[in-house]
Parts: sequence; structure tokens; C-alpha cells
Amino acid sequence: MTYRIAVDTGGTFNDFVVQNAETGEITVLKVSSTPADPSVAVMAGLQHLSDLGISSSDVQSFFHGTTVGTNALLEKTGARVGLLITKGFRAIYEVREQTRGFGKVIYDLSYEKPIPLVWPDLTEEVSERIVADGSVLTELDVEAARDALARLKTHDVQSVAVALLFSFLNTRHEKMVGRLATDVLPGVPVSLSSEILPQIREYYRMSTTVVNAYLVPVLSRYLDRLMTRLSEGGLDVEGLFVMQSNGGVASFSEAGSRAVNTALSGPAGGVIAAVELGQAIGQENLITFDIGGTSCDVSLVHRGVPSITTLAKIGGYDVATPQIDIHTISAGGGTIAWVDSVGVLKVGPRSAGADPGPVAYGRGGQNVTVTDCNLALGRLGTNLLGGALVLDREAAQEAVASQIADPLGMSVMDAANAVIRLLNVSMEEAIKAISSQRGYDLREFYLVAFGGGGPVHACRIVQDLGMRGVVVPLFPGVMSALGLLLADVRHDFVRSRLKPWSEVAPQEICEMVNEMAKEGQDFLAREGFSANRIRFEYGVDLRYRGQGYELTVPIQSLPNSVEDRTRLREAFDALHEERFGHRASDADVELVAMRVAAIGVVQRPIIRGVAPRANLGPGSRRLVVFSDTGMIETPIYSRHRLGPNVEIAGPAIIAQYDTTIVVEPGFTARVDSTMNVILEPVRSEGRIMGS
Repeated sequence: MTYRIAVDTGGTFNDFVVQNAETGEITVLKVSSTPADPSVAVMAGLQHLSDLGISSSDVQSFFHGTTVGTNALLEKTGARVGLLITKGFRAIYEVREQTRGFGKVIYDLSYEKPIPLVWPDLTEEVSERIVADGSVLTELDVEAARDALARLKTHDVQSVAVALLFSFLNTRHEKMVGRLATDVLPGVPVSLSSEILPQIREYYRMSTTVVNAYLVPVLSRYLDRLMTRLSEGGLDVEGLFVMQSNGGVASFSEAGSRAVNTALSGPAGGVIAAVELGQAIGQENLITFDIGGTSCDVSLVHRGVPSITTLAKIGGYDVATPQIDIHTISAGGGTIAWVDSVGVLKVGPRSAGADPGPVAYGRGGQNVTVTDCNLALGRLGTNLLGGALVLDREAAQEAVASQIADPLGMSVMDAANAVIRLLNVSMEEAIKAISSQRGYDLREFYLVAFGGGGPVHACRIVQDLGMRGVVVPLFPGVMSALGLLLADVRHDFVRSRLKPWSEVAPQEICEMVNEMAKEGQDFLAREGFSANRIRFEYGVDLRYRGQGYELTVPIQSLPNSVEDRTRLREAFDALHEERFGHRASDADVELVAMRVAAIGVVQRPIIRGVAPRANLGPGSRRLVVFSDTGMIETPIYSRHRLGPNVEIAGPAIIAQYDTTIVVEPGFTARVDSTMNVILEPVRSEGRIMGS
């Protein structure tokens, strides 16, 4: 037997999905996280799998989703970075985009910009100047650049970022500085903006390059340590891949040098799995809803395509690489509920994390968490993960009483329910931020609920937002890990050329695209992909003249004529109208950039369902408090006993190894032909029952 293993680390648990490459059989496993060194939990999981008869020596390929980069940004534990910029422009990084942000921070009197990843004393100017057409106005002063690097050496920098003006048009000076850095600072990684993000807008290019430099030493050390431990544990394969923010995977070596591309490594896998799920069930409009131990991640899939952004803030820092548009809030099972000094109930943003975790875990946790409240309400059972995790309901109820109920003068059940309702509102706002606030109609979308907590909260979210229903996949608790097995290897490339669209010759577009495609092919060849396993996706960034933003228009085939160029212009008008509600067909359009995604196609696993047992009835009953009810004696079903076409009327609880599905009153649960559970509100005379 040979196996493909996917491991998604972070949060309270590390998730393992193992597929038998010959039979397609899936094995899932959850192992407690080890935040200080995630590789320890990875090795512990492999040992558990070995005990189940899955030997490391039989592993064919290994896929990894990691939060190492994300955590380094959030916790400010990255490398000491030195920055080299063009003389006279040292303030670009400090000034940022000259705004204090948007949204809630506009009204926040205590708002502070994030702490810079490069301090002013680690920023050095170099004498050189390339101008807007790519020509050299002032040659690089090599000796001055060498002296600047020597000064950074005295500060013991661990990584260097180089971001010179207009280097995306002419890379010569940056490459010269890169060679000097290798000479003056041997062993110190160097990130060149002309390689990390060769596109316009100096600040965003600089910020992205700095983030990469900040993360490269941290991620590289982690991956090297993990590779060593995997090899020592008998897993010695060439197919070692890391999930990237763009929804594709990259080899360990490529990911280590372009660490910024892994900043959203973990949650991206869940979106990829949801896209595959949507294709299987014939639903193209989905909202992914992933609740883990510390966060809630939501993303939008429209017409079968995940929403992609080329500018996002991660931990308050601007990153302009292509990535799945994932909106994250601090709302997970470990999120702490508390009453502030003036008697107002708060939920988050602090989390109990994996250690010590919720009070109910019995590991020393003292603060009431969302998991404690769901347990107190009866929505969770006391035995999780097949009995490997035993929860203490009495301890959870006592903590809710002393910390929430008594200070607010409420009953324990009302207090716990208030915590859940407050959390739900936060998650609903996150969903609206990526959907209705962008012009999408939520009535057309299903909520794909996964993670350990997604199916617990999903019904109420759907009812409040008027969505079509909930889809709970077969393996919801390990959905992000499953997505790793479904992801292709992907590398994104961009080239900026600010020019009137009417003056861009089709041949010019083809030359830029072919140049990037060749670079992508070389990347994939180094990762073992032959030409017949490589495909490309193309896009062009266009904007109306005078706009401060652009839209990426997909290119189905490279333009060969002026007519093809005109059709792309018309496609941009249509996309602009769809996104913003209007078009300006008579306005001039500008080319901003060309994009190429080089994709190494991997063999997709066949996900087979689990054969149900004969007993389809509830196994037990317990008292449960739902959103708007008192205690109800509720049937408890085991999911692995539910076969296709089984229907269950709420209220009900469906338990399985890696999550709990809460079927609220007024909902029905139906198992489809591929073993997904579909939860839909009962509708009568045009309204939802129970709403």
C-alpha cells in the first residue's frame, strides 16, 4: 500500500488526512497542537498513524498547511530585517499608504498603526535611480551600497529586503545589490522586490518584500527541521509540498524562499476542498465557514470560482501577492468570553488556544470559552474525537456561572446562550463583509460549514442571513487538510506595464505572457513536472484612466488581433459593472499588469464515502438548549450510521469523530448520495418556519 498524507497545523488541533493511493480510502486523525514547535505534533501524528498500520516508509507524498508564517506576523516573532531603498525615499515604508485605514478604525480614537517590521535604524539608502520608463538616470554607487550593507551587518540583521524605485521595469540595480548582499552578509537571505512582486506601487511592493524577508528565516528553519524529522522518522520522499495562500501548493524549497506566499496557508486548503465539493453536488455559489480553535475563516465562491484578491492585510501588514480572499476574525472554540468593568458581555478577541484550552478540557484553563458555553448548553457531547477527548460539563457550567451568569444576573443557560448569540453576530458580519456588502445576494448561497465548530453554529447563521442552507462535508473537521490533497502546484507571476490599452499591441501582450510562462515552467520543472502536466492561466489588470484600483480580467486565449484586444476591453466593462454596478464604456482604459499562473497538475484523489451501518436511528437523547428554546430532549445520531437519502427533522444532534452538527428546530437534515449532510430551513407559504 502507498499513501498520500496531508497535515494542517495550527489552532487547537493538527489535522491529518491519509489517503490510500490504491483504494482511495480515507483515514482522519486529530492530534493536539504543539504551538512552540508544530513539527512535534506532526511527528506525534505520524506515530499514531504507524500504530494504525500506516508506515512512514509507505508514504508517496506529503502535503502541509502551516500557520508558522501567519503566527510570526501576528506575534511579531519574525526575523530582524534590514531594508535597502533608493536614496531620498527612506520614508516610504514608514508613511505606508498615508491613511489610518478604513472601516471601524476611522472612528477609533485609540487607533495605532501596526509596529513596523523594519525599524528606521535598519533602513539604508543607496544612491541609484531608475525612472518611470525603466531607463537609468543614476547608476548604482556600488561602494556606497556595500557600506550600507556593512552597517546592517553590525546590527546583526537576519534577513535583507531590497526595494528600489521602478525595479519592476529594470531589475539590474536590485540584482547588483543582491549580489553585494550575498558577499557582505553570507548566509543571510535576500528578498528582491523585482522577484517577489514586480509591479507598480512602491509601498505595496516594498511592504510585500519586507514581509517575505521577515518570514523567510522563520519558515525555512521550520521546514528544514521538519524535513530532518520526517527523514529520521522514515518518511523520505521527494514530494514534500506546502500550501500557499493562492490555493496551490509549492515544494518545501520554493516555499521557504517565498514565505510571503504561505501567509494564509492553512485556511486556503478548506476553500479548495469546498470548490471541489460544490462541483460534486452541483452548487456553484458557496460561502465557506471554517471555525477552528482560535478563529473563524470565511470566503466566497461564486460560479465555482473562489474569490481571489491581490491586496490584503495580514496582521495589519499589506501583502499584494495573489491569494484566496479569506476574511478572518477571532471567533473559535477557544475564544474567551468575559464581562468588562462596566458590566458588558464581551466575546474575544483573546483565546485560550491549544494550551491550556477551555475549562472543560481539564488542562488548567481558567477562562470561559465558546466551547464551554456550547457544552453547557448541551450542544456538544462530553466525548469528542472518538473518546480521546473527554469534556467536563459540570466544570464548564460552574465557570459560566461564576464568570458570566452571576455578574450579569442571568441563569447559566441564558448566559451561555448570550455568548453564542454574540459570537454569531460577529461571524455574520464577517460573512456580509465578503458577500452582501460587495453586491452578492446571500439568498443564492449555501454555507459550507467545516472545522470543529462550523457545523455547530451554521444553522443559526443561515437562518439569520436568509441563506439557502448548510452543507456539511463528510470530513468537516479536517476539511483544510483534505483540500491539500486536492490542490495543484501553483506559482503566480506578474509584470507591470502602465500604458493606454488602445496602444498595447497584441504581440506585446504575448511577449510578456510568454516570458512569465517560461519562468513558471522552469519553476515546475525543478519540482518534477513534465510539460504535459503543466497548464497556464492568464489574466490582465485593467482600469479606467484615473482610477486608483484595477480589476483582473481572465484571458481564455492569448490575443492575436486588435479585435481580441477589444473583446478583452468589453470583458473588463462587464466585470466592472458586475462588481460595482456600473460601467464606463466610453472612457479610456489603461493596462496595469499582466498575470500568469503556472500550474503543475497533480493526480486528484478519489474521495469515497463511508459505508453506513444498518442502524439508522438515534443512539441516545440529551437535554439541549437551542438558539430560541428552553431545554429540549433531543435525539443524538451517529453520523457514520446515516446512509444516503436519510432525512432527520430538527431539533437533533448529529455527532461524528471530528465535529458535531447542530440541527436547529425548523431545519431538516438530509444525507445526499455522496454522504454530505444538507441542512435546509423548512419553508411554508414563502417564509422560513421558526424564523
